[in-house]
Amino acid sequence: MGRILVGTASWTDKTLLASGWYPESANTAEKRLAYYARQFPLVEVDATYYSPPAESTAQLWVDRSPPGFLFNIKAFSLLTGHPTKVSAIYKDLRPETEKRNIYPDDLTPQAYEDVWTRFLSALDPLVAAGKLGAILFQFPPWFTIRRSNKQYLLEVAKRCSPLRIAVELRHESWFAGDNQAETLDFLRKHHLPYVSVDMPQGYKSSIPPVLTATSDLAVVRFHGHSDKWTSKDIYEKFGYLYSEPELKSWVPKLAKLAQETAQTHVLMNNCRGDFAQRNAQTLTDLLPSGD
Repeated sequence: MGRILVGTASWTDKTLLASGWYPESANTAEKRLAYYARQFPLVEVDATYYSPPAESTAQLWVDRSPPGFLFNIKAFSLLTGHPTKVSAIYKDLRPETEKRNIYPDDLTPQAYEDVWTRFLSALDPLVAAGKLGAILFQFPPWFTIRRSNKQYLLEVAKRCSPLRIAVELRHESWFAGDNQAETLDFLRKHHLPYVSVDMPQGYKSSIPPVLTATSDLAVVRFHGHSDKWTSKDIYEKFGYLYSEPELKSWVPKLAKLAQETAQTHVLMNNCRGDFAQRNAQTLTDLLPSGD
């Protein structure tokens, strides 16, 4: 059985800092990461989705965490086709436009290439220290199953190679009927880790909780089951605290998944207050010792 690593999708969220989860002594960014890393072996960095990281920041993450600690990095929004604020683009690459949000086609081909190069090179300190787990590519709800999108997944993997990517799909078409087997077979053929999700059902962005391994790395993200899933307030959208029985029901499923992989990353993304940290600790305690 592969190792199961449990962590959360944030360690700096403002509602977490206000929750009292951190001891008073953890009163700096350095001390907070050090404290978090004593509780969990893995964290997902979501801030990199909104703004690409600086290499100096990645070096600080390395310096402030213990050996063996892993960071999963969420890919910059522009690279997954999400609308991206002009102000988030590297200053010298910003297009002259009146638009508030831009897409890849709004950049010159060279500027787009430069965004890719700079984003990936900023992760060099994590790579050198052996602390980069995977780069999470979470695609938008309008990224449907079609040949051009499958080709883009392969392009992303090639651009990032030899770094690992993980693929999270958010349109129901990838899992409708026979498409589910087709999707998973495609990912498996190309050794692309599939990101399983637990999330509210019944929406266009809803993906069923399919737990399966498509490579030697599996990733599972818990989004919660908020009844305000369509809210634009992220704390309403993700403000869900899993009960212990709910988490307990996942233990045999995760253990079975881990039998198919070398490593399984489990991330609690219900980031409101200390919900994610509390649930991650509970799940860690429920998993068999040694995982």
